[in-house]
Formats: sequence, structure tokens, C-alpha cells
Amino acid sequence: MSEKPPSLDAQQLGAYFALMDVASLLRHAVEQQLKDAGDLSYVQFQLLARLGDSPTGSHRMTELADGVVYSRSGLTYQADLLEKAGLVTRAPSPEDDRGTTVTLTDAGRERLAAVFPGHVEVVQQLLLAPLAGGPDDDGGGRDGVRALAELLGPVREHIRTAPPRSAARRRRAAR
Repeated sequence: MSEKPPSLDAQQLGAYFALMDVASLLRHAVEQQLKDAGDLSYVQFQLLARLGDSPTGSHRMTELADGVVYSRSGLTYQADLLEKAGLVTRAPSPEDDRGTTVTLTDAGRERLAAVFPGHVEVVQQLLLAPLAGGPDDDGGGRDGVRALAELLGPVREHIRTAPPRSAARRRRAAR
């Protein structure tokens, strides 16, 4: 007696393919906008944006790697390119001699300011605008956005419980 192989029904398969198509098409448009407006890759933008969101403008490389699904060596390479472009600086971490702290420069903030309006426009046009207009919509697409966030939030959290090594949160050793 052989076991039936796992399968997806038509609705599950459709949802999966729709999600993958949306993610691929949106990412392609975002990457093109970032390249055109600021000569940045998607990963470079993620690094700059995370630094820009930090009150100090700094993060340890391990913290950046934990939030970005990218190999640690690749992330180091991208940070090196950003440093050569004058958009970030790197220095030994004051908390841990083995760690490296990355800090956003004024030029990095300027680059973020240059690409961000177009980035927001792409996200609004391609992702958020189609969610607007439902019968219970408040006019700003909030109901569709709320529903999308409620659907994807738990999925993201579930996947992050066993992420690839590049996205795994590191446990700090007890001191």
C-alpha cells in the first residue's frame, strides 16, 4: 500500500501562484525604480532603509542580516559597496569586538530621500491601489490593506520561526 503524495487543491494552488506572481512582479518593479532613481539594488535599499529607521542611524551587521533574507557574505559585500559609495560607514562594534556596526551617512540619507517618493509610488500603484474600492472601503483602500496584512502577517511569522540561516534571529549569549 503506497501513501498518496501530498497535493494542493485548485484553490490552494491558485492562491500560491497568485502570491508568487504578485511578489515577483512587485519586486521587479521596485528593483527597477530603485536602480533608476538611486542606482541601488533592492538589498542595498533594505539596508539603507533599516538604518534610516533606526534612531541612531546604526545597526550591527548581525541585526541587519537577521532582518534581510540574504546570505551574510552577500550582505557584507553589499555593505562594502555602500561604504565605497559613501552611503554608510562601518566600524568595530563598541559592544563586541567581533561585531561590526554600520552607520548611515548624510549622503546615505540623501540617497534614501531621492528614491523613497518613487518607491512609495510604485508600492501604492501596484500593490495598494488594487485593494481599494471594496464595498466596505473607507476610500483609502484601508480595508483591503488591513485584510492583506492580517493574512500575510501570521504567514510571515510562521515562516520566520524556521527561516533560512540568513534570516534567522541570533540568540544573544547570556552575560
